[in-house]
Amino acid sequence: MSTAIGLETLQFKFPGSKTLPAFAPVLVGVIGSGNLEVLLEDVGGKQCSFEVQTSARGFGQIWEAVLRDFQMRHDLAGVQVTIHDMGATPAVVSLRLSQARAELA
Repeated sequence: MSTAIGLETLQFKFPGSKTLPAFAPVLVGVIGSGNLEVLLEDVGGKQCSFEVQTSARGFGQIWEAVLRDFQMRHDLAGVQVTIHDMGATPAVVSLRLSQARAELA
């Protein structure tokens, strides 16, 4: 966990078994109040890595629970997920993650 000008940066890694064919980066959402953007990148490997930059500090356990739930449903391997958050609720986070995953179908 690190900070940069009022932002908190969180990093999580979860094992995964579903390797996807190579894909171009996928970006969904917008950075704005109560919203966030999600970027998926093909990085290879056997994990799904998440980096979250958020303006809502102190919610690491909630982020971990939401991201773990997403990973349990999709079991992605070799994907880097970068999230830029401006105070989105867990429901919005789940929605944006699902939208990004749907782009890879």
